[in-house]
Amino acid sequence: MTIEVGSVVEGKVSRITNFGAFIELEGGKSGLIHISEVADEYVSTVSDFLEEGQVVQAKVVNIDANGKIALSIKKLKQQQKAEAEKPKFKSQARNTDNRRQPRQTSASFEDKLSKFLKDSDERLTDLKRKTDSKRGGRGSRRSD
Repeated sequence: MTIEVGSVVEGKVSRITNFGAFIELEGGKSGLIHISEVADEYVSTVSDFLEEGQVVQAKVVNIDANGKIALSIKKLKQQQKAEAEKPKFKSQARNTDNRRQPRQTSASFEDKLSKFLKDSDERLTDLKRKTDSKRGGRGSRRSD
């Protein structure tokens, strides 16, 4: 099996470091699961989630020019979760209820405009009232 970006591979954890885990893949190749790609939650130490000799599945995220393989368990689980949430059949994607839904009548343009103007006017008077009291404008009394 050739290892390509986006494919899912299985391998054995060969070594755990403080920055990730090295995975021994088939064909004598090895890849690295960076600490940020181990789980969806915060990972302080990789050994809390993985142990040497454990067989894991991971998604190939990147293969650089030197042949280093970057793997991710986190992205594989996100992909599997997204696939599980997709509807399997067309009937699940659509509304299966055959009854007609009542149409919601939208307010006319004039109704929307009058509501907007009323709300806008209320906000402006509120703003004027608040700023006038701070500036010492109308309503405040000064002693000379």
